[in-house]
Amino acid sequence: MFHRRAALRLVPLLSTLALAACKPETSQHAVAEPGEALSGGAATVGQSDRNAYSMPSANLTPSRRLDFSVGNSFFRNPWVIAPSTTTARDGLGPLFNTNACQNCHIKDGRGHPPELNDINAVSMLVRLSIPAGPEDARTLKRLGVVPEPVYGSQLQDSAIPGVEPEGKVRVEYDPLPVTFKDGTVIELRKPRLRISDLNYGPMHPDTQFSARVAPPMIGLGLLESISEADILANEDPDDRNGDGIRGRANRVWDDARQQTVLGRFGWKAGQPDVAQQNAHAFSGDMGLTTDLQPNDDCTAAQTACRNAIDGGKPEVGQHIFNQVAFYARNLAVPARRKVDDSQVLAGKGLFFDSGCAGCHTPKFTTGPNAAEPELANQLIRPYSDLLLHDMGDGLADNRPEFLASGRDWRTPPLWGIGLTETVNGHTQFLHDGRARNLLEAVLWHGGEAEAAKQRVLAFDAGQRDALLAFLNSL
Repeated sequence: MFHRRAALRLVPLLSTLALAACKPETSQHAVAEPGEALSGGAATVGQSDRNAYSMPSANLTPSRRLDFSVGNSFFRNPWVIAPSTTTARDGLGPLFNTNACQNCHIKDGRGHPPELNDINAVSMLVRLSIPAGPEDARTLKRLGVVPEPVYGSQLQDSAIPGVEPEGKVRVEYDPLPVTFKDGTVIELRKPRLRISDLNYGPMHPDTQFSARVAPPMIGLGLLESISEADILANEDPDDRNGDGIRGRANRVWDDARQQTVLGRFGWKAGQPDVAQQNAHAFSGDMGLTTDLQPNDDCTAAQTACRNAIDGGKPEVGQHIFNQVAFYARNLAVPARRKVDDSQVLAGKGLFFDSGCAGCHTPKFTTGPNAAEPELANQLIRPYSDLLLHDMGDGLADNRPEFLASGRDWRTPPLWGIGLTETVNGHTQFLHDGRARNLLEAVLWHGGEAEAAKQRVLAFDAGQRDALLAFLNSL
């Protein structure tokens, strides 16, 4: 989301940045700020090769790095079907999308839509739900959606022997040309989701679908450490300043605390913290139970799934669960490159002048009570406000989730985005991977970001190159 938000800042510099769409600020970005390359504060790593997303926080002690390595092994290595002699890793399924976290979050990075000859979607999943009725208030409070009655809230295209997978996922594309003011034409691709080979009968006629690629894992612990007050300070649901930007927080169910709290993770900010995000991924993506999600993801219609042998109760023990959470929290953000480059600085000015920083908030300082001490009191540069924004019809999935509407998406962090091709071998962006490069990603913006997009459409070739140089430096 490259646009602008009303911001009330505790840090004076950020108050200035929040006004980016109202007045030119190019001159303010003529030089790099002190420490600007350290996107993750003292936890930032200097890695910029294929392992750039897989490094531990730079400020971890040697003993804590051992804990990181243990978590990494359970994140990277496959889980197996129960019963097995590998009791620490058994219990996969009965229904699942993949058998290892790393298969979705490739090299701890970004997934992609299924390619032509892929048997399974793997690093893209499809969320399912149906419209809610008055009788669904309790379900909505706890799940944020009403699951599809037969297939649940996520389509699983793999299964263990003796259980049928739910179906297959394919994506087809239609061309959508967009023209810049200088006459340059960019052809976007508009996705069409196709679900086939349903093994449990037809879906509800009003089923809502949302295709989502796996996002990068870097910096999650730092984002978790931003105080709720600092996030809420950037809300402007009533558009008090009249700039067209209405950042809103999602409010979601916390499984551990059994109450509604601030959402900050997931494409629609549907999860409150790293632990719950992991628990739901274990359950939905791999069919593994945890203390937070003690039941397999089987509906009443899926008898074989419900009767399958499990790998223990829970299948992911608390010690392993904690190690994976520690790993996820401490996947470090790589340092920026070329922060002093003249083209990068020019692109930074254009980014702010166009209003992109209105939602892609440059800076936060993490709180003192972080889940891990290395993540506390760090000046970080995620380029996200973690709030929901209406992104228009073009990006709408028309599937609400808690307070997020079918047109709302959480502002995704931009840190590390310029290393996507180096790490993952592709440049497919946005929630469903439809954008084949960063410029296409910008041009899909609408709704609250429409004004910012129109400013970008007025850029000449040199300005476009500068903007991309800045984004690729992040």
